[in-house]
Amino acid sequence: MFFWYQLIVAFAGFVVKVLAVFSPKMKLFYEGRKVVFSTLRDKIHAGDKTIWFHAASLGEYEQGLPVMEQIKQMYPNHKIVLTFFSPSGYEIRKNNTVADVTVYLPLDSRSNAIRFIEIVQPELVFFIKYEYWPNYLKVLQEKSIRTFLISGIFRKDQAFFKWYGGFYKNALQGFEHFFVQNSGSKDLLLSLGKTNVTVSGDTRFDRVATILQKDNHLDFISEFKNDALTIVVGSSWPKDESLLVNFINTSNLPVKLIIAPHNIKEEQIGNLRKSITKKTVLYSEKENKTLADFEVFIIDTIGILTKIYSEADIAYVGGGFGNPGVHNILEPATFGVPILIGPNYSHFAEATALVNMGGCVSISDASELQTTLEKLILDVTIRAEKGHICSTFVQMNTGATASILNYIQQNKN
Repeated sequence: MFFWYQLIVAFAGFVVKVLAVFSPKMKLFYEGRKVVFSTLRDKIHAGDKTIWFHAASLGEYEQGLPVMEQIKQMYPNHKIVLTFFSPSGYEIRKNNTVADVTVYLPLDSRSNAIRFIEIVQPELVFFIKYEYWPNYLKVLQEKSIRTFLISGIFRKDQAFFKWYGGFYKNALQGFEHFFVQNSGSKDLLLSLGKTNVTVSGDTRFDRVATILQKDNHLDFISEFKNDALTIVVGSSWPKDESLLVNFINTSNLPVKLIIAPHNIKEEQIGNLRKSITKKTVLYSEKENKTLADFEVFIIDTIGILTKIYSEADIAYVGGGFGNPGVHNILEPATFGVPILIGPNYSHFAEATALVNMGGCVSISDASELQTTLEKLILDVTIRAEKGHICSTFVQMNTGATASILNYIQQNKN
């Protein structure tokens, strides 16, 4: 199996090179990896102490951020090396301030793994949530480098738990300890004979809880809102937007909407704007406008949605009509905002929990959306109750970062 895996990785490298000619995303994926080793040699010198974090993409980066920040304080003389697999993570966070070096992870060939680890020489390694690269884990194990999985999630349909999964099971031997999100993941690892497991929870709760301690005020959002009840739509897709536009265009309720689409390409933003009959302004054209005069504000930029949620009275989080499903609901939840989502949320434990608790409402069509929004807009008591459920849920699930750090502190070599 190992032989075939090596061939697959080599073939994948060839395919990426070909696709890079036609796909801008694949070009980033390919070109970004061409400079990894030269970047590492330039920024990591003999005698440097390092700690390595790996995130698949943006979501995993956000998940691991609380641990990275605390590890940076715990080990102030170490350089933090951060790797991404996906361009959607790397391109957005390549200029982050927590890591000293941020690069793509080279493809999982044994030669790449040996070369990468020999340059970085990490003392500690943290893989965030998933991505179990066999060659990297094998080399880390061979070099006795302490390696951890944090905010891990395991499901019984993964290869580890299939009859053909021996090769992948062996890769898990590279981890000193598994910090998983739930007892189901622990039980699955126990079925493989892995007892080095702690149910620490999800570090995303720690991250979103700290948002409340930051200055989230945006003058232009306050100006637009002008004390009106405001619905914030985050990470919306066209299906989400079609339902919301129907509500916007037909409702006479005194409410304003801020829409932050997942895709901010000019064509899609233009189509969204054309579909709205009420007075609409874009973030990119907000200067010298009296924002209070507008009813809909489309955010055609990235990086400020979290702060915008702080001004929400009601939140709609997109993605729930697609695959794999709904986007991050914890950011509006931490601000005590009632949340609406689409029907596809079963793969997300926090969404499932909040729907069951009543803080989050799943809608499946325009009629349900209108009914739910009208109820939340008109009944301040219901709105407050659902918002309280959301904020309490976040606060009750913090502590994963502390659990991980306590282990590290108590088991220092």
